[in-house]
Formats: sequence, structure tokens, C-alpha cells
Amino acid sequence: MKKKYLAKIIAKDTEALKVISACCFEAEVKIQQIKFLQRNKIFLICLKRFKKEDNNKTIKIDSVCKFDFIEKVRAKNIDQNNKDLALKLISIDLLKNKDKFEINLKFSKLAHIILETEIIEATLEDQNNND
Repeated sequence: MKKKYLAKIIAKDTEALKVISACCFEAEVKIQQIKFLQRNKIFLICLKRFKKEDNNKTIKIDSVCKFDFIEKVRAKNIDQNNKDLALKLISIDLLKNKDKFEINLKFSKLAHIILETEIIEATLEDQNNND
């Protein structure tokens, strides 16, 4: 019997964020599953991603990507009133802008979300195992 496990990846630097980005490449995201908890400085995104770490491009798993210490969020080319809008996450990039970082979530349809933070702390955590 093959051992099943749920992944949890914690990123506190550029290299670890690239691992999360690779795991989330082409993940399906619905607009209604993106939340910014401003008071808590937490940005959450629920996604359905391929289980790439198993070299399997057919198994999809529900995951949550959480970004802590987020001070500001900007979105472009996203109709936030269209709750059924579904996008594919293409990449998560990191830019240094003076004394802050910008985490850029790039989606299909030229949509993107920019998260401003002074500290890099992101977590990708699987929620279930659908297979």
C-alpha cells in the first residue's frame, strides 16, 4: 500500500517561495476563495492543485496558501464581484521594493495580486487527499 501524505511547505525566503510557486503552477483558483484578513495581516487563497511532488499530473488536491504579515493587497484585472470567476495560478514571484517585499501572484487572463510585506512567510498546506 502506497503511503499517502499531505504536504506542508513553509517559505521564509525566495528559494522556498519558488518551491511553493512550482507546486501551485496551473492550480485552479476561484475568486470567492481568496480572502484578505486585514486586521490579522493574513492573505489566504484556496486552490485545487496538481500533486506535482508525486510526479502525477492527474491527481488534484485541495490546498491553502497562506501569507502572513501582509500590510497591503492590490489586485489588477480581477472582477471581484464575479464570485464564479476561476483563474489558474501561473507563478508566485518576489520583488524587493525599498524596505518592503512585493509578492506577486500571477494568474491566467493577465490577472494578478500584489501583496506588500516586510517579512516573507508563506505556507502551502494540503487539506485532503482526493485519490
